[in-house]
Amino acid sequence: MNPMKKLKVEKVTLNFGAGKDQARLEKGIKIIKSITGKDPLKTITEKRIPVWGVRPGLPIGAKITLRKKEAQELIKRLLAAKENKLKESNFDTKGSISFGIQEYIDIPGTKYDPAIGVLGLQACITLERAGFRVKKRRLKPSKIGKAHQIQKEEAKKFLQESFNIKVEA
Repeated sequence: MNPMKKLKVEKVTLNFGAGKDQARLEKGIKIIKSITGKDPLKTITEKRIPVWGVRPGLPIGAKITLRKKEAQELIKRLLAAKENKLKESNFDTKGSISFGIQEYIDIPGTKYDPAIGVLGLQACITLERAGFRVKKRRLKPSKIGKAHQIQKEEAKKFLQESFNIKVEA
């Protein structure tokens, strides 16, 4: 196989959305910190949505991004929480994988905290190939060619081989 075609994990992102409820947001921050051991960032809204009670500058969620070895280890734990089974709908057309975890206590190595209760979060895995830097570089960024983009089937095959998951219809 061409070494430029090999897939690798670029990053893993954990997201927790709380809306305008600040107490729930603090619980979400504790969850992410207990899973990763690092402090997450608060996501802040830019739009005003009066029906939801949201205004600009209000923190409404938390997120953290992990890369390299930390990401690899976290993926194994997150997939174990899903019993190494993902649905077809968890994969997008560009090769990214996104799935929700209903209860944070399903993740191995995470203990139940009565102060938090039972909450869930969203996990996103982003894959890349060698040569993807061309779309992110500061000087003369360009697009990834169609033949070099990651397809849905390639992402499934990579996860099946690397993390031993099963894809259900």
